Parts: sequence; structure tokens; C-alpha cells
Amino acid sequence: MGIVAGLDSSSAFTRIVVCDTETGAVLRQGYAPHPQPTGEAVPHETDPQAWLLSLGEAASGGLLEGVQAIGVSAQQHGLLPIDAQGGLVRPALVGNDKRGQVAAADLIERLGGRQAWAEAVGSVPHSAQPVAKLAWLARAEPEAARRAAVLMSPHDWLVWQLLGRPARRTTDRGGASGTGYWSAATGSWRPDLVELALGHRALLPEVLGPADAAGTTPEGLLISAGTGETMAAALGLGLGPGDAVVSLGASGSVMAVHHEALSEPGGLITSLADAAGMHLPVVNTSNAVRALRGTAELLGTDLEGLSALALKSTPGAHGLVLLPYLEGERTPNLPHTAGTLSGLRRDSMKPEHLARASFEGMLCGLVDALDVLRSRGVEIRRVFLLGAAAELPAVQAFAPGLFGTQVVVPAPADYAALGAARQAAWALGVAQGTLAPHTPPVWPAPAAQVFEPDEEFPAWQAVRQQYIATREQIHPGAFQQGAF
Repeated sequence: MGIVAGLDSSSAFTRIVVCDTETGAVLRQGYAPHPQPTGEAVPHETDPQAWLLSLGEAASGGLLEGVQAIGVSAQQHGLLPIDAQGGLVRPALVGNDKRGQVAAADLIERLGGRQAWAEAVGSVPHSAQPVAKLAWLARAEPEAARRAAVLMSPHDWLVWQLLGRPARRTTDRGGASGTGYWSAATGSWRPDLVELALGHRALLPEVLGPADAAGTTPEGLLISAGTGETMAAALGLGLGPGDAVVSLGASGSVMAVHHEALSEPGGLITSLADAAGMHLPVVNTSNAVRALRGTAELLGTDLEGLSALALKSTPGAHGLVLLPYLEGERTPNLPHTAGTLSGLRRDSMKPEHLARASFEGMLCGLVDALDVLRSRGVEIRRVFLLGAAAELPAVQAFAPGLFGTQVVVPAPADYAALGAARQAAWALGVAQGTLAPHTPPVWPAPAAQVFEPDEEFPAWQAVRQQYIATREQIHPGAFQQGAF
């Protein structure tokens, strides 16, 4: 038996889980928020020393005693530009920094359009991506851009710090795939795209394999490759081929495990790599729970009340169809549109029907995203629903029929930290000769509720067709021919 730790450094806190290598059982846990900056904070900028401070606090009290290996998960879409001496040229750029919108649009045009980017790296630049942050830096802070000699992500930087800042800098394929200058299809960096954005080339970390170790600390702790939070959570959930994850936040995302990298000419798919040697094609929507919250506010209730109302209606909401494009939409690509409520009649103008239409509209929008993946040959046998809204009875009642597949709602847990711990156990096992480099350790599946499509499946298919007909009437050709 061995003991490993998984560390998840999110945008707001650090969580650590200490696990048994064989069973995955959580033995100890630690948590600490990132310290808040003094003075006026600049949105989407942070001093990464805060990550180290919260890490130290989360690991206090002997939490890591007996630990043999550590895996690191960290927030994605972060950029740390490092100078030739190993110092930051400016605070880290993190999150969906809207300052990069113009730079992202310029990058798209300079390479020849959305399809050119999709073919190059499997994604189209957007303001959150490091490649767009680089282009913004070159425009807004040219002196800092000129000094940037090495580019790192948050998990790269944390691994480097844990190892004592060695000359060798590493990342993993999952983290690299989110930068906008690494191709999941070829498994290689695109330094020419760094130069396109930054104005010159920079050193990029060595991309490790899923079971590789980044190194060993001076105290003898093995540090695994690390990865981004999305990939770590997929590893923590134990996802495999046939599995998809639908994440219900204000916006939504759909990702699935697939055997090859995928792209889509219009950029609807973001081609990510996972932390286990497979791929994670992702499709994002701009609207998910925000459609529910907006409807709940209109009806003077909360999400739980909206769910109860929706369950009083019937499939199809008496003809009401909500296209939930309240903030424009990414899938389909309608960035400047608005939401639409269709099918109003005297007998349908009741709170329960509007409530139901909001749930059906949100879920049908996510089915559109699932269908983008299905149209590219991705097999989806079950869908994991994540986010607080996954606990709503209306979501659990409607999702199996609309998704057309088994729906799994995992119990709340620190899945990114668990995935980081599982990666650490994998790297430790390979180093000790007890595990193969192509197969992660088998840990029990997380506790979950499971929901199956029921005898009302034909009614749900009719709801879906009603939604598609409305979408095509109001936004004809919104999905390019052949998308589904």
C-alpha cells in the first residue's frame, strides 16, 4: 500500500486529498482559500505566490505525512510569462479575460479564418485562451512581451515550484491542448503561432506522457506530470470511451472521451487532450443555468421552485419553446442573437408551462452540443451531469429522455483533486514497476444517482423535434449543412 496526494489549485482556493494508492480511499483532506490581494485588484490578474501560500496552508498540520507522490491540478486558461532569469515579467493572466477579445479576433483573421485555426490546433482563439492573452500582451504591454522568454500555465508553474525550480520545465498534453498553440492531433507545439501572437518565439515546456513523472523534490517526493482541472476531473470521475460530461454552470459545456482528436471547420469543437492518453473534444454553450435563473426571477421564485413548477406541466410545455440564447450563443454560432419564446397561446400562458419550457430549452441547447460530437463519430452511452443544477428534480426527470441515454449524477466530491491523486498513484506505480504506463490504477467509481430513459421516450423525441423546428424557423441554417 502507498499514499499519494492530489492538489487542486482552482481560481479561488487549494484543495488537497490524500488517498490510498490501491483503493483510492480518501484518508485526509485539506483546504485553504487563496489570500486576497491588498489594494485594488485587477480582474483576471493574480500574483501566483498566492497559490503557494494557500497550498502551504492547505497542507499544514502534517497533512502530507507519509505521502510518496503528489499530482497537481490547476485552473486552466492561465498564462505565466517568465523572463530568461526565471522571474515573472508581470502578474499571471487568468480566466476569461475579455481584454483579449479584439486580439483573438485579430489572430483568427491573421491565420486565415476559423477553419485555419481548427485545422492547426483544433480550436479557434477566444479571449480566455493563452494564445489570445499573448496577443493582448504584445499589444498592451510590448516591453513585458519582449521580456517573455518562457511560457507556462498554472499547473506547469506549480510543478516547477514544487521541484525547486529546475532547469527542466514540463507540462502534460492535457494542459498544453488548452493553450491555442499545441495541436492535439499531432501532439506537438506550434511555436509559429506563439510568434504570431507574441511577436517572437519563446521556450515551451516539455510535454510529458500521462504516466510520466516531472521529477522528484529535494525531500524525495515524486511529482507527476500534473494537468488542467478539466482533465483532472475526468480522471477523478473515471471517464472512458462512451462517456460524456455535461457541465451546468451559467454557461454550459459538453465533453466526451474519444480515441482521436476532432476539429470542426466553424470552431464549434475545442479539441483537448485528456490526462490518460485519450482525447476530450469539448463543445461550449453560452447559456445553461442562466436561462433557468432568468425564468425563475421572472416568475418570482428560485431554482427549486422553478423545478417544482416545471414538473406540474407535461412534455412539450403546451407548445411553448424557449430558445435560451440570452447572452448570444456559441453553439450554434449566433453571438449577437437573443433568446426567443415561441408558441404563446392563451392556454399555454401559465407559470408551469414557462417553467417547463425553460428546462426543456436549456437541455435541448445542450443536446445540440452533444449532437455536434455525435455527428463527428463520438459514441455516447452515458452522460455525467455536473453542477448544482444537476440536483434539481426537473433536470433529473427530463435529461435522460432528451439526451437519449443513461444519465449519471455523481455525488459532490473534489474530482479534480481526486484525479490529480490518481495521476500521482499512476506515476508512482510506473516508477515502482507495479503499473503499466498505458493503464491508470483502477479506483472504484464515485457514488452516483443513475437515471434511465423511461417509457415516455417517444414524447421526449417529439419535444426535441419541436425545439429543432423552432430553431430552424427562427435561425435557418444556424448549424452548417452536415453538422448533424
